[in-house]
Amino acid sequence: MRETVLVTNNTADLPRDYLRDNGIVEATLTYVLDGVTYNEENCLNYKDFYAKMRGGAMPTTSQMNVVEARELYEPLIQRGHDILHIAFSSGLSGSYNSCCLAASELMEVYPEARIEVVDSLSASLGEGLLVYLVNEKMREENLDLKELAQWTRSMIPHICHNFTVDDLNHLHRGGRVSKTTAVLGSLVGIKPILRVDGTGHLVAADKVRGRRKSLLDLVDRMEKQMKGYRNEIVFISHGDCIDDAAVVKKQIEERFGIKKFLINPIGPVIGTHAGPGTVALFFVGNER
Repeated sequence: MRETVLVTNNTADLPRDYLRDNGIVEATLTYVLDGVTYNEENCLNYKDFYAKMRGGAMPTTSQMNVVEARELYEPLIQRGHDILHIAFSSGLSGSYNSCCLAASELMEVYPEARIEVVDSLSASLGEGLLVYLVNEKMREENLDLKELAQWTRSMIPHICHNFTVDDLNHLHRGGRVSKTTAVLGSLVGIKPILRVDGTGHLVAADKVRGRRKSLLDLVDRMEKQMKGYRNEIVFISHGDCIDDAAVVKKQIEERFGIKKFLINPIGPVIGTHAGPGTVALFFVGNER
């Protein structure tokens, strides 16, 4: 049986050392800031990135195209690997479709190649949590590529994403809320609670007044959604606001007794649209 290589996007916001230590290949979506295109080779420190955003910079992002996907996959195929690519949500980017086209083209050129591109319907450490669980599954069980892809797809509806933002204007820029909502919400201290739904799209879940209440609301929602599911590890990502992420972590520890966490900054590709001050919580639950 050919060895399966796990591939994900930099939108998964997983730590680089985790990817390296587990042999996971990262597919890069680029972003442009102040006229400079940033990729895997030249990337800003996350604190510098968010400092620029707080200073008024308005970055933009680009999806992965077919040529880039082919260039990523082909060397892996030539080394004799099968590929399982857990891709960024098709509800938020066209990258998944580009990867599917590239996989189809390459499997015609290399008939022995097997490539499964799975639409994670997830973002940030939600995508990262799915990758983590699949990697653990690969270590525990000797599944072939088809079986592993089937298991991955079965887990997707149970990867819960809830998050809150500190500044509604970034969501307005991305077309997620109206200008009126952004202005009025900012004036009265309204903090939206958002989630990624079962189709991989960003949707509003609730709105509360005040930052601390929004953080606690994330944990309240977790309690309802994870009933019937055991979480040995919880993922939290943040837009350069580690202290707020720590508040959420402490609440989860005290209320549910969970002790294992992965906390990591939201990378620039997702951070472009969420903005500084975002806190996102990811876990396995009964529904999104």
